[in-house]
Amino acid sequence: MTDIAWIDVTLASARPKALGALLRYFRDLDIAEEAFQEACLRAVRTWPDKGPPRDPTAWLIFVGRNSGIDAVRKRSKTQALPDEELISDTEDAESDIAERLDTSNYRDDILRLLFICCHPDLPATQQIALALRIVSGLSVQQIARAFLVGESAMEQRITRAKARVAKAGVPFETPDAAERAERLSIVSTMIYLVFNEGYSQADPRAEACSFSDEAIRLARLLLRIFPGEPELMGLLALMLLQISRRPARFSADNEIVLLEDQDRSLWNRELINEALALLDKAIRHRKPGSYQFQAAIAALHSRAKRADDTDWEEIELLYRALERMQPSPVITLNRAVAVSKLRGAGEALALVETLQEKLDGYFYYHGLRGGLLKQIGRPREAREAFDRAIALAHSAPEAAHIRRQIDSLTMEPALPAVK
Repeated sequence: MTDIAWIDVTLASARPKALGALLRYFRDLDIAEEAFQEACLRAVRTWPDKGPPRDPTAWLIFVGRNSGIDAVRKRSKTQALPDEELISDTEDAESDIAERLDTSNYRDDILRLLFICCHPDLPATQQIALALRIVSGLSVQQIARAFLVGESAMEQRITRAKARVAKAGVPFETPDAAERAERLSIVSTMIYLVFNEGYSQADPRAEACSFSDEAIRLARLLLRIFPGEPELMGLLALMLLQISRRPARFSADNEIVLLEDQDRSLWNRELINEALALLDKAIRHRKPGSYQFQAAIAALHSRAKRADDTDWEEIELLYRALERMQPSPVITLNRAVAVSKLRGAGEALALVETLQEKLDGYFYYHGLRGGLLKQIGRPREAREAFDRAIALAHSAPEAAHIRRQIDSLTMEPALPAVK
């Protein structure tokens, strides 16, 4: 008897490869998804009694392909079917599919599947929703709960995303080396969006928290099929370093704990060590990228046994390099934190003030600005900045953290202004 839990894990891990191959066969996302679901149903019905096949992924592709062809025939579609020799139920067909899974075919299948989900015509929320539904196999109900919207609204969002992808006419040909690199960059961005959607959740019981783990799973999958890509190593290292701090990011009362105040004994050293090894491997390729720089910054925090041991000078240098590679006001805002640690709140505030126009609608801008104003003894302006931050807060813990900063303004005497 085959364990049902094992079947669930096997189907989930096989999904990207199998669905990507079916998408290549049918060139239609809905047909490929329905074919895969039918194959999964047959697996649940037959594997417990007959045992798992030699190669579960090849089996799912084979069964799903035949199921999809039957469905297309029943619908009397006018589109051409594959050649007969490709769809005949010959005895060695499954073995042939298994053999081709060991070639570069399936790599492009998975990349194409992920690329479709992060098509540039789709807004970020639709990219995330489509990737979670198609690639990860989460139910519409799960995704809707995570985004705090109704199930029917999320169903419509995913349906619209699929329609836009179909209308865009995404090419199915195998990408060349240049296009593959471009796609990997876009896919990496989408994966990091999924990660942040989960990482930003304060409540560990929230549905979206699992998104971070799913993003890490997708990154591991990509790195297995593209093992020589240093930016993928950097991306995975960055997410592992960030998620390693999850147990210490919130107090028992669900209040935000700043990095410098976190109990570092709660950090997951196993994930940190894995991330550091990945980062070292990426650096040896001598092909620097933004994720590698961000991971290097996170690594410096992880290597510091105490907050006071943090190498802020090196962190500022890394942020400067990141600014040159990928200019962004958010990166400059993060560099301002390092500047405040090295040369004081006054110089950091001067840098932050230059970002007013670009980051006026950004919670962290006003939170940092308020903190710097508080440090140099300008409580009235600090309160105004904190009030603006509360208005832009994305969660109750963020708002509560800023309120505590405001409360401390009333309890502490104002420091003399630094000139």
